[in-house]
Amino acid sequence: MQPFRFQTTKSVIVEPGGAKQLGALMAELGCRNVLLVTDPGIMSAGLADTALASFAGAGLAVSLFTEVEADPPEALILKAVAHATENQVDGVVGFGGGSSMDVAKLVAFLLGSAQSLEEIYGIDMCRGERAPLALVPTTAGTGSEVTPIAIVTTGASEKKGVVARQLLPDWAVLDADLTLGLPTKITAATGIDAMVHAIEAYTSKIKKNPISDCLAIKALSLLGGNIRVACRDGGNREARGNMLVGSMLAGMAFTNAPVAAVHALAYPLGGHFHVSHGLSNSLVLPHVIRFNMPSARDAYATLAPIIFEDLTAASAGDAASEMATRFADLADDLGLETQLRQVGVSENQIPMLAEDAMRQTRLLVNNPREVSYEDAVEIYGQAL
Repeated sequence: MQPFRFQTTKSVIVEPGGAKQLGALMAELGCRNVLLVTDPGIMSAGLADTALASFAGAGLAVSLFTEVEADPPEALILKAVAHATENQVDGVVGFGGGSSMDVAKLVAFLLGSAQSLEEIYGIDMCRGERAPLALVPTTAGTGSEVTPIAIVTTGASEKKGVVARQLLPDWAVLDADLTLGLPTKITAATGIDAMVHAIEAYTSKIKKNPISDCLAIKALSLLGGNIRVACRDGGNREARGNMLVGSMLAGMAFTNAPVAAVHALAYPLGGHFHVSHGLSNSLVLPHVIRFNMPSARDAYATLAPIIFEDLTAASAGDAASEMATRFADLADDLGLETQLRQVGVSENQIPMLAEDAMRQTRLLVNNPREVSYEDAVEIYGQAL
């Protein structure tokens, strides 16, 4: 067995209504003035009301930054940091989807750091410690609450990552009640995103390890076994809770066995066409699976019946091929777009997407099969 390291969030609460504990948790961390980072939709839906009440109940002052948008740009991060500094906050809570949690991570670190945002892009570039931080997901997809990663849109469309242990929070709070009634398309896209995390962790070329493998397998069992129920019955608390835990386990897995070509090809779709991250992954997933089969056939064959319990196949190759087909069918059944042209991509834009994907060297190095520019063009073409 090759040597490996494993890191994750040190403390997790999984409990319906768990957001009621946020005030007490932040007070225990020594906070007196907390910044809540979220988006306008969360606020208008009233999802943050429980958290805000908990802060008041714990005697904490609270400031709000509610301007988070999907694929947050650098300017938004800097605005949030300035807001936190101006309000002299001493702790941060990220509340919402992956973008809100990513912004909260960066604010918590940059709040007291002498480093600039530009200086911390890359792996292990952060120096010093962050402010107290809790993360509360309201979708079951990114797993950001247990990852040391934050993604930022730089320039017009390129994405860069900050990867550092300082971005792991003190607490992750998984409250299934916050996900009840989430729209079907968001449930589907974020759920498939979480599956991609687990699949790519299990097939990761460089840092695959026994712990991440176990987490990925359990994640896929929970996600595959509950995604249709969660989409069909948005008020099913058990299914929602299982999706949240599955997403978290997938996040733990890919933190330590990083994602690869699916994400590398998905990022340009978000940057140029503002396609949600989960849907971007879903659009290219079946085609990347088929591309990777020469190198990852047996791994896919192991995962296929875990995700799709009724899947039987005569050979590993058949199982892997059927897995790709099943994912395309799943997306279609759940009402997601399944072709790039459905989200505005035309054939003459494929070279641009491929060029951008090839810049994601941090991800491509993990793929079980080497991806060239020509391969990226072909994969996008198949997905068109």
